[in-house]
Amino acid sequence: MALILATTTPDEPEIFASIQGEGASAGRVSTFVRLSRCNLACQWCDTAYTWRFTGDNRPHRDALAFERGANQVSLTEDDVAARIAALGGNRLVVTGGEPLLQAPALARMIAALAALVPDLHVEVETNGTVAPTPAVDALVQQYNVSPKLAHSGNPAELALLPERLAAWAADPRAWFKFVIAQPSDLDEVLALRDAHAIPAGRIFLMPEGRDSETVRARGRWLAPLSLQHGMGYTDRLHIHLFGDTRGT
Repeated sequence: MALILATTTPDEPEIFASIQGEGASAGRVSTFVRLSRCNLACQWCDTAYTWRFTGDNRPHRDALAFERGANQVSLTEDDVAARIAALGGNRLVVTGGEPLLQAPALARMIAALAALVPDLHVEVETNGTVAPTPAVDALVQQYNVSPKLAHSGNPAELALLPERLAAWAADPRAWFKFVIAQPSDLDEVLALRDAHAIPAGRIFLMPEGRDSETVRARGRWLAPLSLQHGMGYTDRLHIHLFGDTRGT
């Protein structure tokens, strides 16, 4: 049994300790594991190396294709758990890609890790389209759900599934993070909030951007909109601290 991970360099899995840069846990020291593969294709995705492999023509603004062999690595669940435990700390963030595409193997890895790390806290970052299996759901303390708006380039029928949005809204562990590129994107967020009864107190608005200048420029008009609508604002701390780089 194995997990398919993204890589920092060929054959080196993307498992690292850093500062959570976004959402409800921003600023917390965390250990990250980045899984490969995604069922969506955001045209501004900053981790396209997890899904846009050679032969995949789904649109992306960089139009780059990544060699699968250099950007994916398969490790046993026990190996992944041991590597995470060796970094210390008890807060794990599982990111991607879309981690819940590998839910069965992910559940086995988290269970193995829990045996090694006392008081383990697990966050799963998800695009919100995939339901967690009961096995993985029982091991997760927090979901960071980032539904993809129209500017992502994903059709709504693939990216915004009503039954999943309603289920996340009903789960108090789920925090919502919407990527905002222009002020009009907020209209879509408000419509989704109302349609699926998403509590405003569990919504964060985040500026789209892969460099500090863009994030800060958009933040200047986005933060007042967050305040106006009673929603959280989240920066992208890792971009300011480390830039748009792997393993950070």
